[in-house]
Amino acid sequence: MAQHVAQKLRLTSALLGTVTRKDLAAAFRAVDPKTAFDLGRADKWLQGRARPRQVSVYEDWAKLLELEQPGAWIAESDLPSFTAAIAARHGIGSAELERRAGVQFEASAHDDKSVGQALAGTYACYSRAWSPYRRGQLIRGRLSIGAGPGVHGFSAIYRETLPTGQLQLGGPVTPAKRSLYLHLREVGGEAQFFLCLFPHTQPVSVLGGYMCGTAIIGPEAQPSITRILLVRLRDTPAAEQWGGYLPPGTSIAADLASLGIVIEHPETVDRQLGQFLSADSDGGVNQIPPAEFRAILDVFDRHWLQHAG
Repeated sequence: MAQHVAQKLRLTSALLGTVTRKDLAAAFRAVDPKTAFDLGRADKWLQGRARPRQVSVYEDWAKLLELEQPGAWIAESDLPSFTAAIAARHGIGSAELERRAGVQFEASAHDDKSVGQALAGTYACYSRAWSPYRRGQLIRGRLSIGAGPGVHGFSAIYRETLPTGQLQLGGPVTPAKRSLYLHLREVGGEAQFFLCLFPHTQPVSVLGGYMCGTAIIGPEAQPSITRILLVRLRDTPAAEQWGGYLPPGTSIAADLASLGIVIEHPETVDRQLGQFLSADSDGGVNQIPPAEFRAILDVFDRHWLQHAG
């Protein structure tokens, strides 16, 4: 039975001087081009949420560390024995190796904390209503990001005010190089929403991407997807100010102004945001051209920075 996999991987990374998961995966590929060590699974292994099931991963690991012991020993050894063996093999003190691994771990934790601080706040969320009874209308929700039990140390709570009552979902926020993911589950219910957003950039004035789930209000179960914009607010409005479905023809710019975000040229912004949220699929594939979101990002980033004081 494999044990202490996350710690052993961090010690290995510290020994090899590999800074990122990608670097560590490249080191495994160098000893075995067909290695079962890959980035997707390595993320969970390094977080201690899973461990390699393929014996070949441990065999490749033994080759990588140039050990005389077999892969099975790497999997089953206790942490002090593992540390002592690789330190002796490569002529480094165990204490020094542990220090390097600790510094690396602290740097990773600091990066996660920095991401959480950048994203923390309250967002006004605009998307197309999924309910067939509200076809064509916008719905506004509220998303709050803060410290939480997620793997990266922060999570989100999303709220909508529906005719049937308050809908509240919560879950972890997972940043990645190519996206920002939120997997939200209804508190005391079965609904689940999944948000796949463009990676966040400073000063995080707006986020955008897709939200998918199932329509909450309707005669049938309908798997659904919509584009969504999340505009970061400087102040958190009172809960009673938060609506659900917006009346047809509502100006998003005017709605944001009521929440403290007053944008210049509101007619132009309304047209830009309306086109973004209403875009259809292209050839059956729903994808957002990066330039479309970048144009919106430019508007809100400029506004945020102008009012930074």
